[in-house]
Amino acid sequence: MDVNVANRGAFGSALVTLQPGEEFVSEAGAMYRASGNMEIEIKSRKREGGGLWGALKEGAKAMFAGESFFLSTYRVKDNRPGEVGLAPILQGEVSSLKVGPETWICAGGSFLGASSGVELDTQYQGLKKGMFSGEGLVYVRAAGQGELLVSAYGRISEVEVRGGITIDNGHIVAFTEGLEYDIGKAGGWIASALSGEGLVLKFRGNGRILVQSHDRDRLGNALGPLLPPREG
Repeated sequence: MDVNVANRGAFGSALVTLQPGEEFVSEAGAMYRASGNMEIEIKSRKREGGGLWGALKEGAKAMFAGESFFLSTYRVKDNRPGEVGLAPILQGEVSSLKVGPETWICAGGSFLGASSGVELDTQYQGLKKGMFSGEGLVYVRAAGQGELLVSAYGRISEVEVRGGITIDNGHIVAFTEGLEYDIGKAGGWIASALSGEGLVLKFRGNGRILVQSHDRDRLGNALGPLLPPREG
């Protein structure tokens, strides 16, 4: 398997080359091209044994959080190599991460794809207070061994944590498992509420964090009042 990431300004993408017997999974809708010998299978991302009702509940949570309800699996259907091109919806960079021995936690819609050796927990509940905050409701835990693709809105930067750091929740792309954190407001709850500041995660320990330069939710909040009202 070969994963080639191309970042051309704000338009990042990845080209994955698969050999016979190999698989790659991505968010449904991320594929923009595929070779003729590529087989594509789409499945709902639900817990095993959850049945239709379980799938509907997981889908409702995912759609409420602005996430895709489905995952696409790619494999070649003959004895020749095949290619699949993947790109995020928003304009921004794409980054490839090695899973194993590190386990990564992907925030929001940053998960783009992963090789078959990566074990994905799409119902990860490790981000405490997520439901209370109304932010970061959907996180993906990537364990095992293999390649992980993440995307961002804007530029991706890596921060090496040695002790502690504060990151705005809307700018987190992914972080390594093992970092401890508390959720709060940058300038206190009252001052932050009046100023419109969002939530922050105050990390401590040793690890790595990928951050994005822009926040899609704040852009939406800024553009919303400028749009004409819907008719009907």
